[in-house]
Amino acid sequence: MSNDGVGLRAVMRSVAFLTAGALAVPALAGCSSEDTASKPLAEQDIAPAARDQVADGGTLHWAVDAVPETLNTFQADANATTTTVAQAVLPSMYRLDANGRPEANPDYLESAKVVETEPQQVVLYKLNQQAVWSDGREIGAADFAAQWRALSGKDSAYWTARNAGYERIEKIERGANDLEVRVTFARPYADWRSLFSPLYPKDVMGTPDSFNDSARKKLKVTAGPFLLKKVDRKDGEVTLARSERWWGHPAKLDEIVLTAVPRDERTGALAAGDVDLAEIDPESLGRITLAARAGARTGSTPLAGPDGLSAHGSGSNLGAADALRSWAVAHKDDADDEEAADDEAGARARDKKREAALAYERQQTALKGFEVRRSLEPAYTQLALNGASGPLADERVRRAVARALDRKALAGAVLTPLGLPAEPVGSHLALSGQDAYADNSGALGGQDTEGAEALLADAGWVHGGPVTKENAEKAEKAEKGEKGEKAAGAEGEKSDKESRKKSDKESEKPKKESREKSGQEDSADSEDDKGDKGDDKQYANKLAQGGAPAGAYAPKGTPAPAAAATKVLAKNGKALALRFVLPSGPGSETLRTVAGRISSMLAKVGIRTEISKVSDESYFKDHIASGEYDLALYSWPASAFPATDARPIYAKPVPAADGSLNVEQNYTRVGTDQVDQLFDQAVSTLDASASRSLIRKADSRIWAAAGSIPLYQRPQLTAARKNLVNAGAFGFQTPVYEDMGFLKKGVKPASGPSGN
Repeated sequence: MSNDGVGLRAVMRSVAFLTAGALAVPALAGCSSEDTASKPLAEQDIAPAARDQVADGGTLHWAVDAVPETLNTFQADANATTTTVAQAVLPSMYRLDANGRPEANPDYLESAKVVETEPQQVVLYKLNQQAVWSDGREIGAADFAAQWRALSGKDSAYWTARNAGYERIEKIERGANDLEVRVTFARPYADWRSLFSPLYPKDVMGTPDSFNDSARKKLKVTAGPFLLKKVDRKDGEVTLARSERWWGHPAKLDEIVLTAVPRDERTGALAAGDVDLAEIDPESLGRITLAARAGARTGSTPLAGPDGLSAHGSGSNLGAADALRSWAVAHKDDADDEEAADDEAGARARDKKREAALAYERQQTALKGFEVRRSLEPAYTQLALNGASGPLADERVRRAVARALDRKALAGAVLTPLGLPAEPVGSHLALSGQDAYADNSGALGGQDTEGAEALLADAGWVHGGPVTKENAEKAEKAEKGEKGEKAAGAEGEKSDKESRKKSDKESEKPKKESREKSGQEDSADSEDDKGDKGDDKQYANKLAQGGAPAGAYAPKGTPAPAAAATKVLAKNGKALALRFVLPSGPGSETLRTVAGRISSMLAKVGIRTEISKVSDESYFKDHIASGEYDLALYSWPASAFPATDARPIYAKPVPAADGSLNVEQNYTRVGTDQVDQLFDQAVSTLDASASRSLIRKADSRIWAAAGSIPLYQRPQLTAARKNLVNAGAFGFQTPVYEDMGFLKKGVKPASGPSGN
């Protein structure tokens, strides 16, 4: 699980989801047994090229979020880089295709199928006879058996984060020969294709000590197109080298160096020539696209030289003009400060500004060698509603929140400026293109202001209802704060200059009021205050450049737009107000934009929101996982095996022995027995069509309970050197590491959907 800009560990496969449940369910959509195959909303964008067009050799420098704490994907502190390393160096019986559906990996499997269903399910794996570990030993039943024993959950000495599926296995044995592996299940398991991907050697899985420690820092034995050469935590690098024992197509690259680079530093790292490939945030898109277009207009696409910067050649003046214009827009507020300075200080400021502009120009020149490849990530952003207590414990209020939202508009605000299809996500359990996908949102219904108001009235929340003196004072403060924050809502249509001034000057007042309301004086808020002014300037710059719709950003502490003042809802002497918790980091601007729009939509039906930004480090642990929020935004990856991977996320919370509530990964604390039963049936049904139908029924009931509202599929933006091929925005598909590389000299890159 992750929020945009904050990496959050999902403790299941490398995927996770979220929950719902309760009360009567209306007629359910998406439960037909007919299987109408959907298609991904966006194609992958990797600059595909045939292997004979790719040069042999070279090193790919690839930016990642962090060097992994462990190389064992089955441990709790594994991260996305752990998965990347495993995909490149370890066997995987199945991988995902471009539609997010599992397909057998022919480099390791000749075939795999269910050969018996009675009295027990038996799966027979026939391995590729060339498949060997890097030490020369054949991959075989002993490796499968060791991994099953480690992950079965029967031995607590193994520090495993998950055992989904492995606990259903009864035994593993050699088949008719060394290339056959027979897996017998104690209970039927529909998602058997999810197992043994990745597969670790028995040396790692064989004992608790080796499982717990041997694969944390190194992998001595591998079986992929690359092997692990070095993990340098000091310099933040993981180096993978071409494996000479690989039996498939040899890797084109000599090495892949995974380099830890913070998201907000990646544009500079690209310009300096430190990395060739990097996922970027929407905020970086404009600079790289501008530089690429400048290069295209001049008829040249210079690549970074030895120092990471292109030499000024013919036609570079156009690029310089564009760069200076872009820099001036981005630093317009600095000019206002400079005008107020005395002559000597002003001269120093102008010199500093001139030097910064020249540095910016050099970066833009270097960035001409890159393009942004874009697709949709196999993950969706959703609005989580904490149903544990407070107003949202009432399903009618949760449903009212959902009915107040225009999900199409929210998706458009995020995806349309990026040139990506802006379709709201219709399922909690799959994305368009995947087997289980069906739009089941009809079980809850679409945007309906009158319907939302009726639900709130039925729940006892009345317009102009009595409010106690204490709450009335809070409401009065909130209204004052709202008047100062119209630049983030209804008055966002004013000129760019006015929006920028209101955002900078007035945002501090509601921030202070919000802290007084919540009583929070922790260090996270202190850190957040330091960055708020910069965030506001960034947003104002986006408005000036046309990069984001007006009125989309709400600074910390914004209760709701002023329109809500005429629609105060109250019950039992208390106004209806929800705490909207968001991360404050530099990579989370998109979430804050979406939150501002959601607040405006909720205000129209009388629901106040108090936006509280917290540090990235505390966002998940101290707020989402602990239930200290009413509303929150974060993302869940999609899974090809929702019956397995979604179950802990939507499971009904149950009391633990110590009296606490065991929520597993159900951070909304909303669940039903019926949803649990549907998951149990789906994972035990070997008929693929029947299992798919059960998953869709479960999703319809999750929608109806309104514990989480899927909004949009997350954008995937990857900056790549123009001559780098078979890499970029991968979408659903598992990367093919051996095909990545740089084009041979004289070969022109194929045109793709990147639009640069």
